Amino acid sequence: MNKYSRILCILVLLLGTKAYPIEGANILGIFGTHSPSHVIVHMAVMKTLADRGHNITVVTQMKPKLAPHENITVILAPPTPEREQFIKEYMAEASNEKPSLWKTMAKAVIQSGIQLEGQYEFMMHPNLKKIYENPQSKFDLVFLGAMANDFQLGIAAKLRCPVIITWVGVPLPFMDSIVGNVNDPSYVPSVNVALETGKRTMGFSLRFGNLLKHSFLSTINKLLNFKMNQFYERAFGNESDSEFPTYYEMKRRVSLLFYNYHAPSEGPIRPTVPQSIEIGGIQVKEKPTPLPEELSEFLDNANDGAIFFSLGTNVDTNTIRPEIVDTLYKVFSKVPQRVVWKWENLQNKPGNSSNIYFSNWLPQDDILAHPNTRLFVTHAGKGGVAEAQFHGVPMVALPLFGDQQGNAEIMVRSGFGRWLDILTVTPEELEESILDVLHNPVYREAIGKFSSLYRDRPLTARESVVYWTEYVLRHQGAYHLQSPLIHMDFVARNNIDVYGAVLILLLATCWLLLVIFQWLFRKVFRVVRGQNYRKRVKHEKLKDN
Repeated sequence: MNKYSRILCILVLLLGTKAYPIEGANILGIFGTHSPSHVIVHMAVMKTLADRGHNITVVTQMKPKLAPHENITVILAPPTPEREQFIKEYMAEASNEKPSLWKTMAKAVIQSGIQLEGQYEFMMHPNLKKIYENPQSKFDLVFLGAMANDFQLGIAAKLRCPVIITWVGVPLPFMDSIVGNVNDPSYVPSVNVALETGKRTMGFSLRFGNLLKHSFLSTINKLLNFKMNQFYERAFGNESDSEFPTYYEMKRRVSLLFYNYHAPSEGPIRPTVPQSIEIGGIQVKEKPTPLPEELSEFLDNANDGAIFFSLGTNVDTNTIRPEIVDTLYKVFSKVPQRVVWKWENLQNKPGNSSNIYFSNWLPQDDILAHPNTRLFVTHAGKGGVAEAQFHGVPMVALPLFGDQQGNAEIMVRSGFGRWLDILTVTPEELEESILDVLHNPVYREAIGKFSSLYRDRPLTARESVVYWTEYVLRHQGAYHLQSPLIHMDFVARNNIDVYGAVLILLLATCWLLLVIFQWLFRKVFRVVRGQNYRKRVKHEKLKDN
């Protein structure tokens, strides 16, 4: 009897539980980036939503390194052979130059037309164009991966659905302007600006440099907006619908910004609006995927620990200078640890040392999660640094270009490892740095504390993606979250009209007071002059008498 009573109670509880059915939405992801590491972040967002039960269609320039998923359809819109060759040559050149943010930004400005043309070609690729020109199904939401391609917001306008922007880094001025984040250069560091160790604020020299970078990036953002509008008009200017939104109207219709950042741990705290959602570490798996058998055995038997070395997905290691490769191989082949080395051309490896495992593709997150991984020698890309921080693996950074130098500097000042110049490093310097980070417990303790803070959130990155995406779906765009700032023009957002009115009022008041003073002065002067005149006349009469 007791057995049946328990079953009855369970049935009653199950029947009494209120269920919230999840209705799968049709979501389109547009990721025109030519960087595989960016695609990894974007696809992590898409997989999270696919796991939730939503129907995902992704259009990208390259095939994502993602296992087939029943809820994800991938459509390729590859670049032309000429553009693909240009990208390869650009990355090869950048990886063999001394890292410089200013040089990177200058190149980005000079070659912005080429970048925009590439994004325009991607948008006009027949495989993507047929989706928004002749849609076979109705989409409920568009995800746009940011990559100097804001004019592609017109696709969401064509499909008449909300849009969420995903960005792979911190909220730079380009991103802040979309949602109205506060980006005050007096206390919000720009790209490649690292606070001094233990400091919460920037000193004079840092604030001065930060202001220059902020002003430069803000100016570039304004110029880019002008160019974006031109490309938007080029793509959608002939729309027959008289109510088709303009480029600037579409920017004001963005529902959310997802950015791969976690302010409480990465710091410093920066003021962001409710539209800005932190999903830092979204690409990090909560449970690692089992490694390939050969690699798993290699790491499992690393009794002295293992070192993971990778220069990321954008750099072809065959284009690295031979003397640099010789330095790296000389050091890695003599350490007692086992080394997992990402190398493109397996037919032309630097050597055949028994302690080195070469592969042209490696599951970075899963390797960093392995308990025997003791050190990550990295180019300091944002994704790799985030994964190492999550798993508590200290680093030796060899930055190449872009924001990598800044990431490396922040990593060093946080006590997570060391930073070397890959173009000038000697075998002795590299070996000394590796041994120091491997054996000095300070680095592992510092990054371990960070890892604990990085993981401690009210919602995980994946839970945040699910909740806020479905929030947008439930509230038809969730435009009530928007900051008033994005709906104001330059005059209104800077209170120029109000200050002007106050100035006019002050001037008018001063003028009125001046007129009153002059009138009173004349009145008083007349009275005084009259009195003086009468006194003089009286004095003269007395004198005559």
